[in-house]
Amino acid sequence: MTEHTQHVVAILEDSAPVRDYFAEIIQSADDLLLGGIANTLGEAAAFLDQKPDLVLTDLGLPDGSGLTLIPPLKEAGILSLVITAFGDRETVVSALSAGADGYLLKDSTAETILDGIRATLAGGAPISPDAAIFLLDRLRQSDVSGSPMPQGEPLTPRETELLTLFARGHSYKAAARELGISPLTVGGHVKAIYRKLEVNSRGEAVYAAVQSGQLNL
Repeated sequence: MTEHTQHVVAILEDSAPVRDYFAEIIQSADDLLLGGIANTLGEAAAFLDQKPDLVLTDLGLPDGSGLTLIPPLKEAGILSLVITAFGDRETVVSALSAGADGYLLKDSTAETILDGIRATLAGGAPISPDAAIFLLDRLRQSDVSGSPMPQGEPLTPRETELLTLFARGHSYKAAARELGISPLTVGGHVKAIYRKLEVNSRGEAVYAAVQSGQLNL
């Protein structure tokens, strides 16, 4: 019998009821293991040593913004899935540009949160539809204001298609099945995407592709 690989998920959340809710979601899944729990940025610093696979990252905290934790997590090789009540344009853009691997709102269903965790762990970049709308609104405003859009080597149609699937929460394997290609080929496309967009995470890639006008969510 094949054993399930368990991924360790830590929680950064200052509200006890919400923290308990997230913990219940994680503990209900056979493939996930609840790691550390922190309610402040100070406590969350321990995650950099504990090295969970993923941190559910709240943004509004007693001692600062969870945005400041995203770059150190990324540098330590730890995924960050932002889950917050803040869905405003500035926060969405700031989180994705900081390197967040996904962005969900707290009013998401338990199923959506669990799917988001799994998708992020599997290589997807889930973004709440509401957050995507705010992001696109921001980009439309940038276009109107005449702000220059980043230019670079354009993505191929296949690379754009792959990024769209990632934004919808598809994993590497699910995207490979959808496109009729191998996971290895997906990995090759991802490397090309990162190189062209000069990014290092799926969340950044989705953001950069949308910002450059190459991806429509």
